[in-house]
Formats: sequence, structure tokens, C-alpha cells
Amino acid sequence: MTITVHFWSYFRDLTGIKSDQFEVPPGTHVGAFLDLVYGRHSALVPLRGSALVAVGVEYADSNQVLEPGSEVSLFPPVQGG
Repeated sequence: MTITVHFWSYFRDLTGIKSDQFEVPPGTHVGAFLDLVYGRHSALVPLRGSALVAVGVEYADSNQVLEPGSEVSLFPPVQGG
């Protein structure tokens, strides 16, 4: 199944693209999908611990199972001051 990942803010700057697509088997969890994303986009690896992850419009944890056509968003935590 095809899953799209969207990169926001400086994650987009680090990858040089707005989004990417991956082919994954049915039943893939967010955590396994992120392993693929960070494998392809190694500039993001240092930010893995602080990245926010959403599937659709809801925050997601690593155990969530992706559905066909899911759209994953990766973005940095919100900073205020």
C-alpha cells in the first residue's frame, strides 16, 4: 500500500522536498514506517526524538496501524516564548 509523508517547517528544508511516498505492506505500524522515512532521509535522524507525528489530522503514536492511503505528517514541536 502507498503511504505519503509530508514534511513541515525545517523538516522540509532538511529533506528538500514537501512530501514523499513509500510502499509498505498492510498492517505496517507508524514506528516501522518512520524507520523507512529516516532511512531514506538521514538528515532527519537527529530530530527523531523530538518530531511530532500525525496521521491525517490526529497525532499518532508508533503503535498505530496505517491504513491504505494514510497521510503521515512530520513536523517539529511547537515553540513559544
